[in-house]
Amino acid sequence: MTGRVAVLASGSGTNLQALLDDTSTVYEVVVVLTNRPQAGALDRAAAADVSTEVLPHRGFPSRDAYDAALVAALEPYRVDWVVLAGFMRILTPTFLDAYPGRVLNIHPALLPAFPGLDGAAQALEYGVRVAGCTVHLVDAGTDTGPIVAQAAVPVLPGDTLDTLKARILRQEHQLLPQVVRWAAEGRVELAGRRVHVHLPEGESTLLWSEQP
Repeated sequence: MTGRVAVLASGSGTNLQALLDDTSTVYEVVVVLTNRPQAGALDRAAAADVSTEVLPHRGFPSRDAYDAALVAALEPYRVDWVVLAGFMRILTPTFLDAYPGRVLNIHPALLPAFPGLDGAAQALEYGVRVAGCTVHLVDAGTDTGPIVAQAAVPVLPGDTLDTLKARILRQEHQLLPQVVRWAAEGRVELAGRRVHVHLPEGESTLLWSEQP
């Protein structure tokens, strides 16, 4: 059965595009929702003939009220998984309880290091030798949910923030569709804070990039 996926995005939507370009038949992006009416993700969804919802967050009396509206907006699409692809909102239990254990997020750092905004910039400033990205299940904290998979990239001599972010983003575009495939196939199992992924032979939850 094809997994029905909702993607929540606030920006240009390059990770959304990676999901739309994935040739897998185990999941389908059925709706793209954004809190920003000018988000480039809307154009990508329209080009792929995917339904869109625009729900600006301003004007709601609380985060819970906004998240209740999110749940209501997604309800007609009968989604199995929700993927946050650059969605710049912290979700409350009002939303998370509607999709328990079924909300995924991509973050441009090797969590639990460098959560929150500008993960790549934090890593570069700290002076790490290895950076990367993480796909995790979402909880009510800021990038604190159980880790599903990660991809690592070297921090090279002479790297700027732009070159490092570009290298991390290439891995995001590989890692996120892979994890969504696993999720849609029922391979992702949560026990406490530990995620076990029942992997096909030859696949790993840790990806290493090739140096340029």
